Amino acid sequence: MNKSTLSVHAGTHRDKDFPGINSPIYVSSSYAYLDSDERVYPRYFNAPNQEFIVRKLSALEGSEDAIFFSSGMAAVSTVLFALLKKGDHVVFQPALYGGTFHMVVTDLEKFGIEYSIAASVDIIDIAKELKPNSKLIYIETPSNPLLEITDIEAVASLARSKGVLTAIDGTFASPINQNPYMLGIDIVIHSATKYLSGHSDLAAGAVASSKALTAKIKQMALNLGGSLNALDCYLLERSMKTLAIRVARQNENALKLAKALEHNPAIRKVFYPGLESHKGHEIARKQMTGFGGMVAFELNGIDPVRFQKSLKLIMPAMSLGGVESTICSPALTSHRHLSVAEMANSGINENILRLSVGIEEATDLIEDILQALKS
Repeated sequence: MNKSTLSVHAGTHRDKDFPGINSPIYVSSSYAYLDSDERVYPRYFNAPNQEFIVRKLSALEGSEDAIFFSSGMAAVSTVLFALLKKGDHVVFQPALYGGTFHMVVTDLEKFGIEYSIAASVDIIDIAKELKPNSKLIYIETPSNPLLEITDIEAVASLARSKGVLTAIDGTFASPINQNPYMLGIDIVIHSATKYLSGHSDLAAGAVASSKALTAKIKQMALNLGGSLNALDCYLLERSMKTLAIRVARQNENALKLAKALEHNPAIRKVFYPGLESHKGHEIARKQMTGFGGMVAFELNGIDPVRFQKSLKLIMPAMSLGGVESTICSPALTSHRHLSVAEMANSGINENILRLSVGIEEATDLIEDILQALKS
């Protein structure tokens, strides 16, 4: 079925006693066990409402299985510690979400896990970092915050040839715009706080993969304990029903905004894979069905804090992916834990702003940015 249909219907549970149109909320933390071999318990990631959203995400990603967490970083950290052990090596692309990068450089070596960060997102530079003890290649595309594009199929092919697993943070694309599992990636990670939720009122993470790898990740998840409660699972299922229609509007709005800002003298550069001027445009066209709702741009001689305070409609706020448009400085939010050198290596400076485009009318958003630039 079409993703719009899957967003609405996949995973929905029809209660036999009270056949409502929505899945019921099962808030029990304790379940009977004598007449079943399965032990149902929220921390085991197998409670009913957890299962409902697993089926929906699996349908949208085309994966065999999935698992949901209490945050995106819970998903990232559980995947890494489930697949890597002392003496193993992992290759990361350089453009990573700040929270992921911070965890990598501060925690992996404590557990004897080696890592390398490639010089660029190009497949040649990623391949250079592989070692005999490499077990995983971890990528993020489009990347946070500069929307760099990594060739998914090229990475998957390289990894298969070396017997290495692959994981991707696909948060910025969402399952509507991009399905890495169908392109050969082993594990797809989402910060479900963003587009899957879409209403700026939930914190959650998700992983989609094969049954075998999901089972392995779940074993680590049982120990780390980052499960999602029934009420948040229900809200996430409700939110995902409108995922396709929300993302379609955000794709449309973001492209209009990027084009409107691309040649404005008050803006030094616009970062958006839907623009032909974007370095990764052709690869994005190949592996994405839409270019996403995230736009980054670098101000030219304008104070970024004063600019944000001059906006009347777009709200300066952390996080992204909601129906309302928000803007933030990565240097002050998502990447604030990076050192000055690490930030410079990532191409981030205080003049770069990350815009999460919502579902408002595009002309209103463009006018708001233009008036803030003038003021």
